[in-house]
Amino acid sequence: MSVATEVRVPDIGDFTDVPIIEVHVKPGDRVNEDDPLLTLESDKATMDVPSPLAGVVREVPVKVGDQVSQGSLILQVEPGDGAVAEPPSLVEQQEPEELELPESNQGKPNQADQKQADQKQGEQDQAADFSQTHAGPSVRRLAREFGIDLTSITGTGPKGRITKDDVLSFLKGPAATPAAPAAQGSGIPEIPVQDFSKFGPIEVKPLVRIKKLSGPHLHRSWLNIPHVTHQDEADITELDRYRKELDTAAKPDGYRVTLLAFLIKAVVAGLKRFPEVNSSLNPDRDALIYKQYYNIGIAVDTPDGLVVPVLREADRKGITELSKELGAVSARAREGKLSSADLQGGTFTISSLGGIGGTAFTPIVNAPEVAILGVVRATTKPVWEGERFVPRLVLPLSLSYDHRVIDGALAARFTRNLADLLGDVRRILL
Repeated sequence: MSVATEVRVPDIGDFTDVPIIEVHVKPGDRVNEDDPLLTLESDKATMDVPSPLAGVVREVPVKVGDQVSQGSLILQVEPGDGAVAEPPSLVEQQEPEELELPESNQGKPNQADQKQADQKQGEQDQAADFSQTHAGPSVRRLAREFGIDLTSITGTGPKGRITKDDVLSFLKGPAATPAAPAAQGSGIPEIPVQDFSKFGPIEVKPLVRIKKLSGPHLHRSWLNIPHVTHQDEADITELDRYRKELDTAAKPDGYRVTLLAFLIKAVVAGLKRFPEVNSSLNPDRDALIYKQYYNIGIAVDTPDGLVVPVLREADRKGITELSKELGAVSARAREGKLSSADLQGGTFTISSLGGIGGTAFTPIVNAPEVAILGVVRATTKPVWEGERFVPRLVLPLSLSYDHRVIDGALAARFTRNLADLLGDVRRILL
């Protein structure tokens, strides 16, 4: 018998004491290289720890609910042949298919079921241990999302295995009126609780994990930062012509050139000219921390909500490199394959709704950053050129900022400078 190899938690960024929410293997299981062994959940994202080699699992000294850090021992694998069947992809493991509740779930609330679920909710929010139940990883995750104790469900699958249909059966009847949430110390009165089922049929679905994690962060930013949004417009007629030329040339090489790459270049140039916009308040709020690096966060729309991967050292990359990196990181975000390192270290964020529409919006500052740029779809407008109106492609810009750091005049100068840069593509490429 060959010597077993210790598998430890790889580099997970600055996170420590990260809880384990799923263990995908047990002693005796065969695994292939890169098979997911367990899933961690930080305050920003979930992370799968892959197997570094193929072989047989010999020992799993951790369980669901344990907290681990970089270097923690999680299991031992004896090198050898891996599993015969091709394992499910990370996407399949992380993204269970969307489920619709049965029609009976739209009727009168089943208070008995909800009372039982409420009693278990607090424990399950702390990563319930379903490792001893006879159910697959996707079913355990589904139960955790819906706040269900799998130990209270009798499986109808082979050898008593709990299936998704078993979970759906348990969910019959909509949730009862939830209790008023506990005060959060903000001094803000809570919204009165209503029983919506009195007015018509309802359906209760839990928030997806990304929204559960990002919601408190956005709420904290909104309550702590005095937000102001400055609006402006940029004439991108010439820039878009040039972008289309680059995009046409890039398609045969398998990537696209979008406006976002040019926005990143223009933003970096603006941050260098107005360094306060690339700063953060220190913990005592009596000084500014000026960052000498330019890591730009890009809000990406995924099936489960927005995530903000970070493009590092954006000042050192050209349009082509940025375009390729944008395509790659957006694909990983939509497939749920972002690592913790992908989400850290941003100095400024861009939120683009250009592919959807709109005229303007107020993005929430991604604290501890002090500003965020929101852009929507560019439209063709008649612009007066002294003697006549001519059609020009105009891009709306929305800069939300922390008024403790950035005043209105600085916000206006930064946004106008951004518009000027986008209006003359030559200045962006200098």
